[in-house]
Amino acid sequence: MPYIILFAMVAAFLALRLYAVLGKRTGAEQPLPKPAEERLQAAPAPRTVDHVPEVRDPAGRHIEANAETGLRAVIAADSSFDLAQFIEGAKSAYRMILEAFWKGEEETLQWLVEDDVRKAFGDAIAARKEAGHVLDNRLVSIERALIADASVENKVARIAVRFDADIAAVTRDQDGNVIAGSMSDAVETHDIWTFARNLRSDDPNWKLIETDEA
Repeated sequence: MPYIILFAMVAAFLALRLYAVLGKRTGAEQPLPKPAEERLQAAPAPRTVDHVPEVRDPAGRHIEANAETGLRAVIAADSSFDLAQFIEGAKSAYRMILEAFWKGEEETLQWLVEDDVRKAFGDAIAARKEAGHVLDNRLVSIERALIADASVENKVARIAVRFDADIAAVTRDQDGNVIAGSMSDAVETHDIWTFARNLRSDDPNWKLIETDEA
């Protein structure tokens, strides 16, 4: 009889522990997935990004209309994706990559861009050095960063960002004489840079894989 009572007490204790771990609701749980048929029947009609909670854009609209579907695919594949953080990170990368290229800092470019882009930048830096030219450029401001396209393929997410910026560009010779440009007049630039991230990787960083003019 004492063993029976002991087993009953242990069973009751385990049941309470399971309830404490599995039975309580904290308000943060996700509902259990419905059967596929039920989910298809209950699926709401497509909505614009502005009305999809996962694509909230509190700082203002940073998404072109034709990028909405692709951005939803990115969010579906990576639940940790945050639009505002990505935009700020893309702006920082834009500034850092441009400044590293202008200064000829290839080591900095190595961890910011993929191999093909790094080679193109490296070739341009080498040609500049051979000509004896030095860039004295300055990124005055980034007027706008807008997601122009997005996609996910084979667990690789790609997001193209359009940058509208003002750049003061000056080219000097080896003696420091200005041979082109002006530091007093900023030039409007419009670029589309594509960033990629392997979603299978633990590395949360995005790298530049392609550059183009908008």
